[in-house]
Amino acid sequence: MNSVPITQEGLDILKKELDKLLKEERPRVIRSIEEARSHGDLSENAEYHAAKERQGFIEGRIMELQSQVGSCQVEAIKGPYNRCVFGATVTLENSDTGEENTYTLVGPYESAPEKNRISIATPIGQALLGREEGDEVRVKTPKGVREYIIVAIK
Repeated sequence: MNSVPITQEGLDILKKELDKLLKEERPRVIRSIEEARSHGDLSENAEYHAAKERQGFIEGRIMELQSQVGSCQVEAIKGPYNRCVFGATVTLENSDTGEENTYTLVGPYESAPEKNRISIATPIGQALLGREEGDEVRVKTPKGVREYIIVAIK
């Protein structure tokens, strides 16, 4: 299995979620199942079925997080940057509209487009890697090819 780059902050967030699921959510759902069982007939017990469904979700998420944490490799973020690399904050100008947006390049487990954190595994992340200020970048998206100019790298 290949290692997946992540910041220390991102790894801490994954570990915190995993710890909460293991120490709080899992025991809570087990108690809910036990309580629902005590009510008798399980075939028509909505509480029991809901708790079992929740347990399945929690167990699945625990397995996913354990796999993610195990495959992560913390990458130190050290600047200043003169190229687009993992951890860099990049300001792009859309060549068509002139609109500027700033993104931080992170690993796939930390990606949060709503927080302007894009994965280096996405098409735009891949297109930016290794590029410098002033470079033009073409990115193939579902809505067609987009062109950007790298305005700044921090």
